[in-house]
Amino acid sequence: MLSGLACAAAALCALVIMPAETTAQTLACSSPSDLDRLDQPLRRVAQRVAARQPLTVVAIGSSSTAGAGASSSAASYPSRLEIELRERFRNHAVRVLNRGVGGEEMADMLARFDKAVLAEQPDLVLWQLGTNSVLRDHGLAGTEALIHQGVARIKATGADVVLIDPQFAPKVIVKADAERMVELIGTAAKMDNVSVFHRYVLMRYWSKVRQIPFDTFVSPDGLHMNDWSYACVANVLGAAIYDAATRATAVAGAPHVQSVTPAH
Repeated sequence: MLSGLACAAAALCALVIMPAETTAQTLACSSPSDLDRLDQPLRRVAQRVAARQPLTVVAIGSSSTAGAGASSSAASYPSRLEIELRERFRNHAVRVLNRGVGGEEMADMLARFDKAVLAEQPDLVLWQLGTNSVLRDHGLAGTEALIHQGVARIKATGADVVLIDPQFAPKVIVKADAERMVELIGTAAKMDNVSVFHRYVLMRYWSKVRQIPFDTFVSPDGLHMNDWSYACVANVLGAAIYDAATRATAVAGAPHVQSVTPAH
């Protein structure tokens, strides 16, 4: 009788636990439609693709670029983005280099720009920034100047630039400067005529609109993303990069970029 009750309890537990275990595996990736479109066209990317030349993307940032929270380096957003871009830019060589280092702030990244980023002669630089300064309560003083400095150094090489703002995660959103950092990054980007990939808004959409629990798309540490959210960010960002390159091609009058765009 006891073993029967134990089996029944185990079965009941399985019924309760299974949906939570399978949610991330079956959950569809979606985003607000405007996040699939960057503010600025990506002219350098468009030129390279139109000329059928290899495309080099460098992703620089801190731990959420390096892939903390992912099950492996292959599940980080840069690795997933390389797959997304290869699927969209058919017949073009694409490589996405991961230059994320955990714990870094903007000044730390700028100190290694020459070797980690510019030496690779990138066509597109994805700069994820702001989170660690917010987590450490370092304030916003000097942040805008550092962003302008970094963007100017990238632009001087002819590469396109996309900034990536902080993640909407429990340990970030409790900080007083979280949304102010997001706003500051957006303002600096507009001044420099570069785009922001609004990761904060995307993840807030998952939480507030789709009502997806944090533990489905944030790691147990309450800060870093997980395999599902890294893959979804890469999917949405890949779509945005393709769209921005296509718009730049249309403006320049070059042949249209051929692609088969994967569904979300």
